[in-house]
Amino acid sequence: MSTGFKVLSLTDRAADRIKAIMAEADRPIAGLRVGVRNGGCAGMSYTMEYAEAVKPGEDVVEDRGVRVFVDPKAVLFLLGTEMDFTTNKLASQFVFNNPNQTSACGCGESVAITPVSADRIPAQV
Repeated sequence: MSTGFKVLSLTDRAADRIKAIMAEADRPIAGLRVGVRNGGCAGMSYTMEYAEAVKPGEDVVEDRGVRVFVDPKAVLFLLGTEMDFTTNKLASQFVFNNPNQTSACGCGESVAITPVSADRIPAQV
């Protein structure tokens, strides 16, 4: 399924890291599946997993040579999100710069996200 607009975008660093991870996979990988799930002290957390094929209803985002499959239940939570990959002295991690995120827990493992309302959905491109 395609909504006509890009649900999320990738930075160069995120795309490069996803390509490197997929190249080391022990099976053929079609892309990365991204979603959200309930849990954690702030209420939700981001999910990522290898995707061998697109599932019915998923949005397919192709950005910087990477295919990302977005869980249909997560679209309104992720709309407008930029996925980045950061490295510092203590950690390397994917970071979701999400305009719909209203707060995060202190450890950074979970977030509170308000879904986009119908009046905030951008016009189709």
